[in-house]
Amino acid sequence: MKIPKYARSMVFVARSFVALLLVAAPAAWVTLHAQRQAPALSALDYAEIGQLANRYAHAIDTCSNNGYDYADLYTADGTFTDDMTDEGYAKKGLVRARGREELARAAGGGTLGCRSVGWNGWSHLMLNHVITPAPGGARGRVYLVTIGAKGPNSVERFGGYEDFYVKTAQGWRIQSRTHVRNKAWHNPLLQSPDLN
Repeated sequence: MKIPKYARSMVFVARSFVALLLVAAPAAWVTLHAQRQAPALSALDYAEIGQLANRYAHAIDTCSNNGYDYADLYTADGTFTDDMTDEGYAKKGLVRARGREELARAAGGGTLGCRSVGWNGWSHLMLNHVITPAPGGARGRVYLVTIGAKGPNSVERFGGYEDFYVKTAQGWRIQSRTHVRNKAWHNPLLQSPDLN
C-alpha cells in the first residue's frame, strides 16, 4: 500500500516537533532553574554596581570625607580581606577591616585623619569589571591597575578585587571585597605557585 504524500509530510512534521521538544525542553529547564537560583539583574543594577567600583577608586585615592566615603561603599558589616600580601596569602585571606570605622581607617582616614596614606599620589583604576547575579545579590571581579605606585609614570597591575554586592535601602553596597593576586582567576595551567 502506498502512503499518500500528505501523510509522509505529516510524519516528518511530527518527528521534527518531537526532536525540537527533546532539544528545547532541557534547555528551558536549565534556564528556569538558573533563574530560580540567581535573580536577574536589571540594567540599572549593573550600572549602580559599576559605579561602586568607580566611586571606590576615587574615595581610596583622595581619602575623601576622612575615609568615610570609602567606608560607606560597604554594608554596615562589610569586610575587606587581604589575599594579596605575603601575610594575607599565607593565611588564605586575612580580614583587614570590618565595619565602618575600620574601613575608614583602612582608607587612611577615621582616627588616622588622612595624615599617612600609603598610596598618596597613586591612582587606582578598576578595569574589566565582570558582574554576575548571585543568590542574595551579585558577585563581581575587577582588575586593579595603579598609576604612580613606583613613580609618576609607572603603570602596574596590582591584582584584583573579588566582591559580593547586596542591595540595601541606600542602594547597592559591597558586603565583602577580597584583594587577590594577579593570577588568582587564571586557568590552573597558567598559574604560578604564588599566583603572581
